Amino acid sequence: MNESKKTFDTVGYINLLDALNAWQLVKELKEATGFAAADSFKHVNPAGAAISAPLDRTAKQMYLAQEETYSDIATAYIRARGADRISAYGDFIALSDECDEQTARYIFNEHSDGIIAPSYSDKALEIFKEYRKGRYIVIRIDPNYEPPQTETRDVYGITFEQARNTVKITSHSLSNVVTRNKNIPPEAVLDLLVAQIALKYTQSNSICYAKNGQTIGIGAGQQSRIHCTRLAGEKADIWRLRSHPNILSLPFIPDTKPFDRNNVIDAVIRCDDYIYNEWQRFLYEKPFIMTDEEKNNWIKGFTDVSLSSDAYIPFGDNIERAYKSGVRFIAQAGGSVRDNDVIEVCDKYGMAMAFTGIRLFHH
Repeated sequence: MNESKKTFDTVGYINLLDALNAWQLVKELKEATGFAAADSFKHVNPAGAAISAPLDRTAKQMYLAQEETYSDIATAYIRARGADRISAYGDFIALSDECDEQTARYIFNEHSDGIIAPSYSDKALEIFKEYRKGRYIVIRIDPNYEPPQTETRDVYGITFEQARNTVKITSHSLSNVVTRNKNIPPEAVLDLLVAQIALKYTQSNSICYAKNGQTIGIGAGQQSRIHCTRLAGEKADIWRLRSHPNILSLPFIPDTKPFDRNNVIDAVIRCDDYIYNEWQRFLYEKPFIMTDEEKNNWIKGFTDVSLSSDAYIPFGDNIERAYKSGVRFIAQAGGSVRDNDVIEVCDKYGMAMAFTGIRLFHH
Protein backbone atom coordinates (compact mmCIF):
# COMPACT_ATOMS: atom_id res chain seq x y z
CA MET A 1 0.00 0.00 0.00
CA ASN A 2 1.49 3.34 -0.98
CA GLU A 3 1.90 6.22 1.45
CA SER A 4 -0.83 8.40 -0.05
CA LYS A 5 -3.32 5.54 0.21
CA LYS A 6 -2.43 5.00 3.87
CA THR A 7 -2.99 8.68 4.58
CA PHE A 8 -6.32 8.72 2.77
CA ASP A 9 -7.56 5.75 4.76
CA THR A 10 -7.32 7.74 7.98
CA VAL A 11 -9.84 10.36 6.80
CA GLY A 12 -13.40 9.59 7.84
CA TYR A 13 -16.69 11.13 6.73
CA ILE A 14 -17.12 12.73 10.15
CA ASN A 15 -13.56 14.13 9.99
CA LEU A 16 -14.36 16.04 6.81
CA LEU A 17 -17.68 17.32 8.14
CA ASP A 18 -15.87 18.56 11.25
CA ALA A 19 -13.06 20.12 9.22
CA LEU A 20 -15.30 22.05 6.83
CA ASN A 21 -17.71 23.28 9.49
CA ALA A 22 -14.84 24.18 11.81
CA TRP A 23 -13.07 26.15 9.10
CA GLN A 24 -16.16 28.23 8.34
CA LEU A 25 -16.50 29.06 12.03
CA VAL A 26 -12.94 30.34 12.52
CA LYS A 27 -12.92 32.21 9.22
CA GLU A 28 -16.10 34.04 10.19
CA LEU A 29 -14.92 34.61 13.75
CA LYS A 30 -11.74 36.32 12.57
CA GLU A 31 -13.67 38.43 10.05
CA ALA A 32 -16.11 39.56 12.75
CA THR A 33 -13.57 40.32 15.49
CA GLY A 34 -10.24 40.98 13.77
CA PHE A 35 -8.50 38.48 16.06
CA ALA A 36 -6.87 35.15 15.23
CA ALA A 37 -9.41 32.42 15.90
CA ALA A 38 -9.46 28.69 16.54
CA ASP A 39 -11.91 25.98 17.39
CA SER A 40 -12.01 22.42 18.61
CA PHE A 41 -14.64 20.42 16.72
CA LYS A 42 -16.04 17.04 17.72
CA HIS A 43 -18.82 15.07 16.03
CA VAL A 44 -20.16 18.02 13.97
CA ASN A 45 -20.29 20.38 16.95
CA PRO A 46 -17.73 22.78 18.40
CA ALA A 47 -16.38 21.66 21.77
CA GLY A 48 -14.89 25.12 22.07
CA ALA A 49 -14.08 28.25 20.08
CA ALA A 50 -11.95 31.25 20.95
CA ILE A 51 -10.11 34.30 19.71
CA SER A 52 -6.52 35.06 20.67
CA ALA A 53 -5.77 36.60 24.08
CA PRO A 54 -2.82 36.45 26.48
CA LEU A 55 -2.80 33.55 28.94
CA ASP A 56 -2.36 34.45 32.58
CA ARG A 57 -0.87 32.06 35.11
CA THR A 58 -4.23 30.52 36.04
CA ALA A 59 -5.20 29.95 32.41
CA LYS A 60 -1.88 28.24 31.71
CA GLN A 61 -2.47 25.88 34.63
CA MET A 62 -6.05 25.18 33.56
CA TYR A 63 -5.09 24.50 29.95
CA LEU A 64 -1.81 22.65 30.62
CA ALA A 65 0.17 25.30 28.74
CA GLN A 66 3.80 25.25 29.83
CA GLU A 67 5.62 27.82 27.68
CA GLU A 68 6.31 31.34 28.91
CA THR A 69 4.66 33.13 25.98
CA TYR A 70 2.53 32.00 23.05
CA SER A 71 1.73 33.28 19.58
CA ASP A 72 -1.73 34.64 18.85
CA ILE A 73 -2.86 31.54 16.97
CA ALA A 74 -1.49 29.28 19.72
CA THR A 75 -3.42 31.12 22.45
CA ALA A 76 -6.59 30.96 20.33
CA TYR A 77 -6.38 27.18 20.08
CA ILE A 78 -5.26 26.62 23.68
CA ARG A 79 -8.31 28.58 24.85
CA ALA A 80 -10.64 26.84 22.40
CA ARG A 81 -9.55 23.42 23.59
CA GLY A 82 -9.60 24.60 27.20
CA ALA A 83 -13.30 25.42 26.98
CA ASP A 84 -14.25 21.75 27.38
CA ARG A 85 -11.17 19.57 27.58
CA ILE A 86 -13.14 16.36 28.12
CA SER A 87 -15.23 16.82 24.95
CA ALA A 88 -12.21 18.01 22.96
CA TYR A 89 -10.44 14.65 23.25
CA GLY A 90 -9.95 13.40 19.66
CA ASP A 91 -11.06 16.72 18.15
CA PHE A 92 -10.61 18.20 14.70
CA ILE A 93 -8.87 21.58 14.88
CA ALA A 94 -9.42 24.65 12.74
CA LEU A 95 -7.14 27.70 12.74
CA SER A 96 -7.84 31.02 11.04
CA ASP A 97 -4.12 31.70 10.55
CA GLU A 98 -0.99 29.73 9.74
CA CYS A 99 -0.22 26.90 12.13
CA ASP A 100 3.16 27.69 13.63
CA GLU A 101 5.66 25.47 15.44
CA GLN A 102 4.43 26.52 18.86
CA THR A 103 0.83 25.57 18.13
CA ALA A 104 1.95 22.25 16.65
CA ARG A 105 3.99 21.49 19.78
CA TYR A 106 0.96 22.07 21.98
CA ILE A 107 -1.21 19.85 19.76
CA PHE A 108 1.46 17.12 19.84
CA ASN A 109 0.91 16.69 23.60
CA GLU A 110 -2.87 16.42 23.20
CA HIS A 111 -5.03 13.82 21.44
CA SER A 112 -6.45 15.15 18.18
CA ASP A 113 -7.62 13.57 14.91
CA GLY A 114 -6.73 16.34 12.48
CA ILE A 115 -6.31 20.00 11.64
CA ILE A 116 -7.39 22.43 8.92
CA ALA A 117 -5.67 25.77 8.37
CA PRO A 118 -4.73 28.11 5.51
CA SER A 119 -1.02 27.27 5.82
CA TYR A 120 1.62 25.57 7.96
CA SER A 121 5.18 26.46 8.84
CA ASP A 122 7.83 23.94 7.83
CA LYS A 123 8.55 23.13 11.47
CA ALA A 124 4.86 22.58 12.21
CA LEU A 125 4.65 20.09 9.34
CA GLU A 126 7.73 18.26 10.64
CA ILE A 127 6.06 17.89 14.03
CA PHE A 128 2.84 16.58 12.48
CA LYS A 129 4.79 14.01 10.45
CA GLU A 130 5.81 12.43 13.76
CA TYR A 131 2.42 12.83 15.43
CA ARG A 132 0.24 9.71 15.76
CA LYS A 133 2.83 7.70 13.82
CA GLY A 134 2.39 9.85 10.73
CA ARG A 135 -1.35 9.28 10.46
CA TYR A 136 -2.46 12.73 11.61
CA ILE A 137 -4.82 14.44 9.13
CA VAL A 138 -3.46 17.77 7.90
CA ILE A 139 -5.64 19.81 5.52
CA ARG A 140 -4.61 23.07 3.89
CA ILE A 141 -7.50 25.21 2.68
CA ASP A 142 -7.54 28.23 0.40
CA PRO A 143 -8.75 31.08 2.66
CA ASN A 144 -10.17 32.90 -0.38
CA TYR A 145 -12.35 30.02 -1.52
CA GLU A 146 -16.07 30.84 -1.71
CA PRO A 147 -18.44 27.85 -2.01
CA PRO A 148 -21.59 27.79 -4.15
CA GLN A 149 -24.64 29.47 -2.65
CA THR A 150 -26.68 26.27 -2.85
CA GLU A 151 -26.00 23.21 -0.68
CA THR A 152 -27.34 19.73 -1.36
CA ARG A 153 -27.54 16.55 0.70
CA ASP A 154 -28.72 13.04 -0.14
CA VAL A 155 -30.66 11.20 2.56
CA TYR A 156 -32.25 7.82 1.92
CA GLY A 157 -32.32 8.37 -1.83
CA ILE A 158 -33.79 11.88 -1.58
CA THR A 159 -31.77 14.98 -2.49
CA PHE A 160 -32.38 18.06 -0.37
CA GLU A 161 -31.37 21.52 -1.51
CA GLN A 162 -31.12 24.80 0.38
CA ALA A 163 -29.31 28.11 0.30
CA ARG A 164 -26.23 28.44 2.49
CA ASN A 165 -26.60 30.52 5.63
CA THR A 166 -24.64 33.60 4.59
CA VAL A 167 -25.95 35.96 7.29
CA LYS A 168 -23.18 38.15 8.71
CA ILE A 169 -23.15 38.40 12.49
CA THR A 170 -21.86 41.77 13.68
CA SER A 171 -22.27 44.09 16.65
CA HIS A 172 -25.24 45.63 14.82
CA SER A 173 -27.08 42.36 15.53
CA LEU A 174 -27.13 43.43 19.19
CA SER A 175 -28.63 46.88 18.74
CA ASN A 176 -32.21 45.93 19.72
CA VAL A 177 -31.86 45.70 23.51
CA VAL A 178 -35.31 44.95 24.92
CA THR A 179 -34.63 44.90 28.68
CA ARG A 180 -34.61 47.80 31.14
CA ASN A 181 -30.83 47.42 31.36
CA LYS A 182 -29.61 48.66 27.96
CA ASN A 183 -25.89 48.45 28.69
CA ILE A 184 -23.93 45.73 26.91
CA PRO A 185 -20.26 46.71 27.36
CA PRO A 186 -17.69 46.13 24.58
CA GLU A 187 -16.23 43.01 26.20
CA ALA A 188 -19.71 41.46 26.40
CA VAL A 189 -20.40 42.41 22.78
CA LEU A 190 -17.26 40.52 21.82
CA ASP A 191 -18.32 37.50 23.88
CA LEU A 192 -21.79 37.50 22.31
CA LEU A 193 -20.25 37.60 18.84
CA VAL A 194 -18.09 34.59 19.71
CA ALA A 195 -21.11 32.75 21.08
CA GLN A 196 -23.39 33.58 18.15
CA ILE A 197 -20.86 32.58 15.50
CA ALA A 198 -20.13 29.34 17.36
CA LEU A 199 -23.87 28.57 17.38
CA LYS A 200 -24.11 29.20 13.64
CA TYR A 201 -22.11 25.98 13.18
CA THR A 202 -23.62 24.00 16.08
CA GLN A 203 -26.39 21.45 15.61
CA SER A 204 -29.67 22.97 16.79
CA ASN A 205 -31.19 23.37 19.32
CA SER A 206 -28.18 24.98 20.96
CA ILE A 207 -27.07 27.41 23.67
CA CYS A 208 -23.61 28.88 24.21
CA TYR A 209 -22.06 30.56 27.27
CA ALA A 210 -19.01 32.76 26.61
CA LYS A 211 -16.51 34.78 28.61
CA ASN A 212 -13.28 36.64 27.77
CA GLY A 213 -13.52 35.93 24.04
CA GLN A 214 -14.04 32.19 24.30
CA THR A 215 -16.87 29.75 24.67
CA ILE A 216 -17.03 28.15 28.11
CA GLY A 217 -20.05 25.90 27.67
CA ILE A 218 -22.00 24.69 24.63
CA GLY A 219 -25.22 22.70 24.84
CA ALA A 220 -25.82 21.25 21.39
CA GLY A 221 -28.45 19.24 19.57
CA GLN A 222 -30.98 18.87 22.37
CA GLN A 223 -34.70 18.54 21.73
CA SER A 224 -35.54 21.03 24.50
CA ARG A 225 -33.91 24.42 24.88
CA ILE A 226 -33.89 24.21 28.67
CA HIS A 227 -31.83 21.04 28.35
CA CYS A 228 -29.39 22.97 26.14
CA THR A 229 -29.21 25.71 28.77
CA ARG A 230 -28.63 23.23 31.59
CA LEU A 231 -26.00 21.27 29.67
CA ALA A 232 -24.11 24.39 28.60
CA GLY A 233 -24.42 25.81 32.12
CA GLU A 234 -23.01 22.66 33.68
CA LYS A 235 -20.04 22.82 31.31
CA ALA A 236 -19.53 26.50 32.13
CA ASP A 237 -19.58 25.68 35.84
CA ILE A 238 -16.97 22.94 35.35
CA TRP A 239 -14.82 25.34 33.36
CA ARG A 240 -15.03 27.81 36.23
CA LEU A 241 -14.27 25.15 38.87
CA ARG A 242 -11.12 24.13 37.00
CA SER A 243 -9.65 27.45 38.19
CA HIS A 244 -10.31 26.69 41.87
CA PRO A 245 -7.08 26.58 43.94
CA ASN A 246 -7.88 23.03 45.11
CA ILE A 247 -8.00 21.87 41.49
CA LEU A 248 -4.95 23.83 40.36
CA SER A 249 -2.91 22.36 43.24
CA LEU A 250 -3.78 18.69 42.68
CA PRO A 251 -0.51 16.76 43.30
CA PHE A 252 -0.17 14.92 39.99
CA ILE A 253 2.56 12.36 39.57
CA PRO A 254 5.09 13.55 36.94
CA ASP A 255 4.41 12.54 33.32
CA THR A 256 0.69 12.04 33.92
CA LYS A 257 -0.78 12.37 30.43
CA PRO A 258 -3.11 15.29 29.66
CA PHE A 259 -6.17 13.11 29.11
CA ASP A 260 -5.59 11.36 32.45
CA ARG A 261 -5.25 14.76 34.15
CA ASN A 262 -8.53 15.86 32.57
CA ASN A 263 -10.33 12.72 33.72
CA VAL A 264 -9.03 13.12 37.28
CA ILE A 265 -9.96 16.81 37.41
CA ASP A 266 -13.42 16.07 36.06
CA ALA A 267 -13.87 13.28 38.59
CA VAL A 268 -12.74 15.47 41.51
CA ILE A 269 -15.13 18.24 40.48
CA ARG A 270 -18.01 15.80 40.13
CA CYS A 271 -17.03 13.76 43.24
CA ASP A 272 -17.09 10.73 40.96
CA ASP A 273 -16.28 7.27 42.33
CA TYR A 274 -13.54 7.04 39.70
CA ILE A 275 -11.30 9.30 41.74
CA TYR A 276 -11.63 7.12 44.85
CA ASN A 277 -10.67 4.01 42.89
CA GLU A 278 -7.95 5.41 40.64
CA TRP A 279 -6.30 8.33 42.43
CA GLN A 280 -3.17 6.36 43.41
CA ARG A 281 -2.29 5.95 39.72
CA PHE A 282 -2.07 9.69 39.13
CA LEU A 283 -1.76 11.57 42.45
CA TYR A 284 0.71 11.57 45.33
CA GLU A 285 -2.12 11.83 47.83
CA LYS A 286 -5.87 11.52 47.91
CA PRO A 287 -7.46 14.78 46.70
CA PHE A 288 -9.46 17.13 48.85
CA ILE A 289 -13.09 16.84 47.77
CA MET A 290 -15.00 20.12 47.71
CA THR A 291 -18.45 20.28 49.20
CA ASP A 292 -21.42 21.46 47.16
CA GLU A 293 -21.42 24.67 49.20
CA GLU A 294 -17.77 25.36 48.37
CA LYS A 295 -18.35 24.71 44.68
CA ASN A 296 -21.47 26.89 44.59
CA ASN A 297 -19.65 29.73 46.34
CA TRP A 298 -16.83 29.57 43.78
CA ILE A 299 -19.28 29.63 40.89
CA LYS A 300 -21.22 32.54 42.44
CA GLY A 301 -18.03 34.62 42.39
CA PHE A 302 -18.04 34.47 38.61
CA THR A 303 -20.23 36.97 36.76
CA ASP A 304 -20.65 38.99 33.54
CA VAL A 305 -20.96 35.82 31.46
CA SER A 306 -22.66 36.11 28.06
CA LEU A 307 -25.20 33.68 26.61
CA SER A 308 -26.49 33.27 23.09
CA SER A 309 -29.31 31.10 21.80
CA ASP A 310 -29.59 29.86 18.21
CA ALA A 311 -33.33 30.69 18.18
CA TYR A 312 -35.83 32.33 20.52
CA ILE A 313 -35.84 31.48 24.22
CA PRO A 314 -39.37 30.19 24.90
CA PHE A 315 -39.54 30.20 28.70
CA GLY A 316 -38.07 32.13 31.63
CA ASP A 317 -36.67 28.94 33.18
CA ASN A 318 -33.72 29.25 30.78
CA ILE A 319 -32.91 32.67 32.23
CA GLU A 320 -33.21 31.39 35.81
CA ARG A 321 -30.71 28.61 35.05
CA ALA A 322 -28.35 30.90 33.18
CA TYR A 323 -28.26 33.38 36.06
CA LYS A 324 -26.89 30.65 38.36
CA SER A 325 -23.81 30.40 36.12
CA GLY A 326 -23.12 34.14 36.12
CA VAL A 327 -24.91 35.11 32.91
CA ARG A 328 -25.68 38.84 32.71
CA PHE A 329 -25.81 39.45 28.93
CA ILE A 330 -27.98 37.57 26.44
CA ALA A 331 -28.52 37.51 22.68
CA GLN A 332 -31.43 35.60 21.21
CA ALA A 333 -33.61 35.74 18.10
CA GLY A 334 -36.82 36.84 19.83
CA GLY A 335 -40.24 36.14 18.41
CA SER A 336 -41.72 33.83 21.05
CA VAL A 337 -45.29 34.32 22.24
CA ARG A 338 -43.73 34.47 25.72
CA ASP A 339 -41.10 37.12 24.96
CA ASN A 340 -42.54 39.40 27.65
CA ASP A 341 -42.21 36.66 30.28
CA VAL A 342 -38.57 36.11 29.36
CA ILE A 343 -37.86 39.86 29.44
CA GLU A 344 -39.49 40.06 32.87
CA VAL A 345 -37.12 37.44 34.30
CA CYS A 346 -34.14 39.26 32.78
CA ASP A 347 -35.32 42.51 34.37
CA LYS A 348 -35.65 40.76 37.73
CA TYR A 349 -31.89 40.06 37.65
CA GLY A 350 -30.80 43.26 35.93
CA MET A 351 -29.67 41.44 32.79
CA ALA A 352 -29.30 43.07 29.38
CA MET A 353 -30.86 41.12 26.51
CA ALA A 354 -30.83 41.85 22.78
CA PHE A 355 -33.22 40.47 20.19
CA THR A 356 -31.17 39.75 17.06
CA GLY A 357 -34.00 38.66 14.77
CA ILE A 358 -31.58 35.99 13.46
CA ARG A 359 -32.31 32.28 13.75
CA LEU A 360 -29.14 30.19 13.54
CA PHE A 361 -30.51 26.67 13.15
CA HIS A 362 -27.87 24.36 11.69
CA HIS A 363 -28.41 20.77 10.57
